Amino acid sequence: MVLLRHTRFLRAVFLHSVTAFGGPQGHLSMMMKTFVKRRRDITEEELMDYNAFCQLLPGASSTQTLTLIGYKRGGIPLAVLTLIIWILPACILMGAFSFFPQATQVFEFVPAMTVGFLAYAALQSYRISVDNTMTHVITVVSAIATYLVFRSPWIFPILIVLGGAVTNLSSRRIPQHEEPLKKIKWANIWLFAIIFLLAGAGSELARKYNWPDRRPLNLFENTYRFGSLVFGGGQVLIPMMYEQFVARPQSQKLMLRNPHIVKMDKEDFYNGAGMVRAIPGPVFSVASYMGGIAMKDRSTFMRIAGCIIGSVAIFLPSALLVLFFYPIWHNMKQYATVYRALEGINAVVVGILIAATFYMMKDLPLTGWREAGLNWLVVLGTWALLTYSRLPSPAIVVVCLFLGWVF
Repeated sequence: MVLLRHTRFLRAVFLHSVTAFGGPQGHLSMMMKTFVKRRRDITEEELMDYNAFCQLLPGASSTQTLTLIGYKRGGIPLAVLTLIIWILPACILMGAFSFFPQATQVFEFVPAMTVGFLAYAALQSYRISVDNTMTHVITVVSAIATYLVFRSPWIFPILIVLGGAVTNLSSRRIPQHEEPLKKIKWANIWLFAIIFLLAGAGSELARKYNWPDRRPLNLFENTYRFGSLVFGGGQVLIPMMYEQFVARPQSQKLMLRNPHIVKMDKEDFYNGAGMVRAIPGPVFSVASYMGGIAMKDRSTFMRIAGCIIGSVAIFLPSALLVLFFYPIWHNMKQYATVYRALEGINAVVVGILIAATFYMMKDLPLTGWREAGLNWLVVLGTWALLTYSRLPSPAIVVVCLFLGWVF
């Protein structure tokens, strides 16, 4: 019954889940518009703090950030509900696409709209987090480094650690935060570790003793491992999946040792990797598609089971890690050293947003008067509406989808 008072918040989460395009950086801008500017569930500083913290963890950073917003409002129960409502639409869509993989013209201007959202997030974050010479330098260096090695899984945590270290070199006085310590729930990290070990052991035993019908177990182990170890979001997850499901099974030596390894055709893989960019929600929902494709030679029931396994296994580690480590992060902020590090971390996040904006612009069709003009119109129009109007993010998404349908 207590959760009933959060109905409006959960409705906002659902609307966010069906309109949030653009990966973690794009999602951040929409969170700022919806949960900071419009609903005021959290402050700008809290959102940047959540996002900076989640960049330090493996897993789906935008999912973890939204989970923390729910955690702040209503504790663990609301955090879990927020997580489920956020991931469910994208997972259902990607699972359905695994049965009928095909693209649609309605998403034509989604990439340009995403760049507009990223530009808005970058400028808003810059205004909040970059206010002195040191943070300006960190932002510029982070933007250049991120742009040059955007696909590296380690660039994000490395830059964040370096940014926090650099701002600690300053002797400028940083106020000490006096906040009540949060109780650490050790069950989350134990559950994460136990599942990780059991999944790995079960998968290896299944291979060693040639268990029949072991593919679902192997699929869970592979996907849970990705969710536990991937830094850098979906742009890193997809190459790792390609290596596991497409490249590795091409090895004759490996196939002789493990003929029942989870594998998929290159064409099927690329269809899913492309489609996940055209739907709202977390990029990690691509695991739902991969789970269905991994079972494509089985019954309909098993294909649906593969979609469910992929969805649960990819997001479960993110949830367990963020809900365990956030109280530790909160307690560490009692120390001025950590508080000083937040300056550098937030400046790095701004640099990442700027780099992501320019990096994604490379994918826009900007040749030809019509294509270039329409895409630039969508980019600038999206940014202008977010900055100067009260139009909610879902309405902007609908407008861009309508343009894709018309043109």
